[in-house]
Amino acid sequence: MQFVPIGSYDNYIAAHIAMGRLEEDNITGWLKDENTVTIDPILSNAIGGIKLMVPAIQAERAVGILRKLENEHKALHPCPKCGSLNIELVSSPHKTSNWARVIIGLFITSYAMPVEKIMHCFDCGHEFAPDKPVPESPG
Repeated sequence: MQFVPIGSYDNYIAAHIAMGRLEEDNITGWLKDENTVTIDPILSNAIGGIKLMVPAIQAERAVGILRKLENEHKALHPCPKCGSLNIELVSSPHKTSNWARVIIGLFITSYAMPVEKIMHCFDCGHEFAPDKPVPESPG
């Protein structure tokens, strides 16, 4: 049986949630490079993260299930400024404290720049903390 990658994750928790959701619909799969990324997370970008592998004949259905899951999550966390669902979790090195850590890190031999994960709205450009609760409408 030939397996194909349908998703890539930077941590094992998100990867297992996705794989568990597919198993609910009887789609078998496995996680490639899970141990490597879990033991040494700095290698995640180098090897392409934890890859969710599914049988090629079930790939289209599996992608549809994961897309629906992602859309349901986005619907619960719209942009607080404009209400758009056109949002993504991105890395942001914009904070001054991140740059200060790099400068300090140069003297301690740690060259990796820390980044913060934030939600970015591609419609209005607003950036906000992930999983921030949706404010209730007045009335």
